[in-house]
Amino acid sequence: MSFLHPGYLALLVLLVPYAAWYVVRHKRSEPSLTVASTLAFRTAPKSYKNYLVHVPFVLRMVALAAVAVVLARPQTSHSWERRRTEGIDIMLAMDISTSMLAEDLRPNRLEAAKRVAAEFVSSRPDDNIGLTLFAGEAFTQCPMTTDHAALLNLFATISGDIAGRGLINDGTAVGMGIANAVTRLKDSKAKSRIVILLTDGTNNMGDISPLAAAEMARAYGIRIYTIAVGTNAPSAPYPMPVAGGVQRVNMPVEIDSKTLADIASMTEGEFYRATNERALAEVYRAIDQLEKTKLDVKQYSKRYEAFGLFALLAAICLALELLLRHTILHRIP
Repeated sequence: MSFLHPGYLALLVLLVPYAAWYVVRHKRSEPSLTVASTLAFRTAPKSYKNYLVHVPFVLRMVALAAVAVVLARPQTSHSWERRRTEGIDIMLAMDISTSMLAEDLRPNRLEAAKRVAAEFVSSRPDDNIGLTLFAGEAFTQCPMTTDHAALLNLFATISGDIAGRGLINDGTAVGMGIANAVTRLKDSKAKSRIVILLTDGTNNMGDISPLAAAEMARAYGIRIYTIAVGTNAPSAPYPMPVAGGVQRVNMPVEIDSKTLADIASMTEGEFYRATNERALAEVYRAIDQLEKTKLDVKQYSKRYEAFGLFALLAAICLALELLLRHTILHRIP
């Protein structure tokens, strides 16, 4: 926090002589009643007002201090800040084909994958993380960034009907998804660069085969962690639109586990079967063991006025002081 007029903070020094004046004045104050001896009053029970007698003075001191801070106009900084941190570069490659709407994971494969991927992003605050989406073709939803709030907002926009509405070709182009992620990582200076691939099917689209894309990743020293999302059962319930509603039909589960395992093996990554969200915990633990590298992070902080809280504090203290002096601690001249 910075102050626009820091000179006003010097007013806080005046509180010291004010406090001294109050103490001296209180000791020299004339009694309102003269008695021969005060021994009889020493054992008398004390009223709660005895403990409140100095509260108005304390409230006034706090109010005056708050006013001095308000005059100094506290503000947050408004600047670019560079800092160095440790992290790795990660591209999440997520399958968004219509088969990801199968409901063997709750509420469906895509939503479960989005949820655990978002949790992963939140658990890695210092990493550069980006997002690639693919079905029959691949595109970059978000380039690598440390602005994870923006990345998580983009997660919320991922819909399972992108391919169904014809916005991109439907299908499963695993090789294209890997190639897109590798393109984003290949020029990175980080010592650890990884792709986390989530898919539920077999490569059946695209101009690049999964193994060819994995070979590209290996050439650039990029590890690939592959995650096969889906039940081990031979079929899974799938919502099929019909006239007047949606009907659940059983669709076969076709996951090319061998190719996914080969991709991970070629790039020194790991292969996982995610029949539930807990299986992804192994991915987190594996990534935690990766070598980290120094990153230069540029942050922007916006300035705003911060005197409002101090002004409110001063007003409350003054109001309480006036209330006490004219009610409970009211004096008769």
